[in-house]
Amino acid sequence: MISEQKIQAVIDEVRAIARLDVCVFEPEGRPAASTIEPGELPGKELVEGFALSPAENQTVLGWHFFKVAVKGQTEYILAVRGYGQDVDVIGRLAASQLGSLISAYEDRYDRNAFIQKLLIDNLQPSYICSWARKLHIRQEAKRRVFLIETKYEQDKAALETVRNLFGHVSGDFITTVDEKTIVLVKEMTGERKEPEHIARTLVDMVNAEAMTQVRVAYGTEAERLEEVVKSCGEAGIALEVGRIFYGERVVMSYERLGIGRLIYHLPLELCGQFVREVLGEETEELLDEETLGTIHRFFENGLNMSETARQLHLHRNTLVYRLEKLQKATGLDIRVFEDAMTFQIALMASAMEKWVKSR
Repeated sequence: MISEQKIQAVIDEVRAIARLDVCVFEPEGRPAASTIEPGELPGKELVEGFALSPAENQTVLGWHFFKVAVKGQTEYILAVRGYGQDVDVIGRLAASQLGSLISAYEDRYDRNAFIQKLLIDNLQPSYICSWARKLHIRQEAKRRVFLIETKYEQDKAALETVRNLFGHVSGDFITTVDEKTIVLVKEMTGERKEPEHIARTLVDMVNAEAMTQVRVAYGTEAERLEEVVKSCGEAGIALEVGRIFYGERVVMSYERLGIGRLIYHLPLELCGQFVREVLGEETEELLDEETLGTIHRFFENGLNMSETARQLHLHRNTLVYRLEKLQKATGLDIRVFEDAMTFQIALMASAMEKWVKSR
């Protein structure tokens, strides 16, 4: 359904052009948007009485009432305050404009609801084909699924920001799959921007406009409509792999998950076995916060001793001492590439094991 912010924008525009006060009510009499103070609104009884009457428009106590109907159903009551023939014309135009806007949003909602059903349910190809034809959705088009994970449940501000960014694009669809995940199915046909750029834009805009923190993940490109399910699943895996192994990242690409994607699909028993073989039984005591911080920074700097010591504000000999202490405990010298890779995989397998057990 169209947001009340959109309705408010319409009547604000009418007010600016016509210099007339305009209000919009739900048929039950609840105000949805207004250009005047609440105390000046027409009474609830007047609105409800008009909504229940067979009249399409009515004038009472200086208020001109109009029904905003969509597909034969009264969705809203529009009220304009003033006198004269011009007021009636302006009211009719405003009601017509609002009705057209709501109708467009309802069509959009139907399409987004279909996409949601496509992503959640196991739809048959014939059903997909039939409904795509009815809703005028192209079946063959390049699309990617972007999942926007919000910090809080039912974050309406974040959802509205995403809609403002991409809701006007005819080939794009926005829906939700759970309390904290917004889905953007983005048509990439003729799209010059890279998916990474789109994901970064989503993070920056939602953080700025909705004043909240989000993480974005995206899957591979789908060639046909039914393939967006696969892209969505990949984006979901990217979000989860990011939570387990790359907590500092705010954008995850399924195609760039690297070794994390491989470890994610390993059996838990195999992960635990590998961790014990590499790190031994006393893993927790070995990997304290200071040691882990040193190791991660060393890996981030491509095994560069001098740069790691500089960033950690350590003397080089202190860094050497820490790494040699680790070598003595595990038998791995992470200054050597092969040992560093083995140790990195063990750390990630340990993180995977802890994550599964914590669920």
